[in-house]
Amino acid sequence: MKVLVVGSGGREHAIVWKLAQSPRVEKIYCAPGNAGIAALAQCVPVKATEIEKVRDFALAEGIDLTIIGMDDPLMLGIVDLFQEAGLKVFGPRQDAAVLEGSKVFAKELMKKYDIPTAAYEVFDEPGAARAYLEGCTYPVVLKADGLALGKGVLICNTREEALEGVDEIMVDLKYGSAGRRMVVEEFMTGPEVSVLSFCDGKTCLPMVSAQDHKRALDNDQGLNTGGMGTFSPSKYYTEEIHRECVKTMFEPTLAAMAAEGRPFTGIIFFGLMLTPNGPRVLEYNARFGDPEAQVVLPRLKNDLVDVVEAAIEGRLSEITLEWDERSTVCVVLASGGYPVAYRKGYPIQGLEEAAGTPDILVFHAGTELVDGRVATSGGRVLGITAFGKDMEEARSRAYAMVEKVDFTDKHFRRDIGIK
Repeated sequence: MKVLVVGSGGREHAIVWKLAQSPRVEKIYCAPGNAGIAALAQCVPVKATEIEKVRDFALAEGIDLTIIGMDDPLMLGIVDLFQEAGLKVFGPRQDAAVLEGSKVFAKELMKKYDIPTAAYEVFDEPGAARAYLEGCTYPVVLKADGLALGKGVLICNTREEALEGVDEIMVDLKYGSAGRRMVVEEFMTGPEVSVLSFCDGKTCLPMVSAQDHKRALDNDQGLNTGGMGTFSPSKYYTEEIHRECVKTMFEPTLAAMAAEGRPFTGIIFFGLMLTPNGPRVLEYNARFGDPEAQVVLPRLKNDLVDVVEAAIEGRLSEITLEWDERSTVCVVLASGGYPVAYRKGYPIQGLEEAAGTPDILVFHAGTELVDGRVATSGGRVLGITAFGKDMEEARSRAYAMVEKVDFTDKHFRRDIGIK
């Protein structure tokens, strides 16, 4: 079969890498892809957000299955467009993708259906938000309502920081139209855990746990990013906690979406906080996490095509997921200055050695071919993923390879997998 993956980052490289292992897949395309993906798939020079052009390509090439990696095309309605054209596509329809596209929608859904989450208030204009923040207990969390590349969340320790945050989100619109509405949330404490789940509208099939590192600098300092590294599994996410999450959060969320007339088929990413009072939902995403996909998909033993088709056809209850028992650690190599200002176009050394090293995977996020050489083209450049019999071995292998893969202004955290 011919398969198309929509997106261009490390998540999409991980999806393409997994698809390439399937005996059912004859050819893979990726729109638009990157230099690493190009080794496994034919890259298509169409932006993921040009959804009509992506559909037209799928029709012209006779694509049998399309997997949507990115959030933006989902919110633009790419799945609706593909389905209307009679194309098989994996991802939520536009009215279900709002689970990620609007934090206000997500919070109100959780409140209505008693899904455990942080207490919150919603604001449509900055004056009311400032008035509310005058009487808050700190710290608090401010969240832009819409998509903000994982960066529209501010943890404010003081009233002054919170008032500045209102200006940043709602007045200066630093995160664009995502900040026209804002959520003020109770600050929760505890380990954060990510659980990706395959969904078919009625059955939720959770994957193994992972933990992400959002801050740019060691010890969770610096600005929020799209993710500086991750590992799987989380030592905090026990079987007992998993059962509680399935009962109180995973299955209720899928049932709630169905009850709202928005049945969810695709991936629900559950961002969880394991608080002293029990697990709570921090956020939802409506697609594979990045970089979480780079540690979870390598552990999946099933043929991804089989699982995805079962989800599309409403047969997930027939699937049993199987997992590699080893641990995985992914360290993100970023361009110096990310997530603010950074330079691009630097050649990358060491990729050949990495490609030949057992139990090491290199997923490209922001790369391109320049004069036949792989060069940097984004903020997050590469994800170095390593297997190990335990977290310590996986971490050691990942960082050994991090030292060998190099480019000008390379930046990475040195504490991935420790916490």
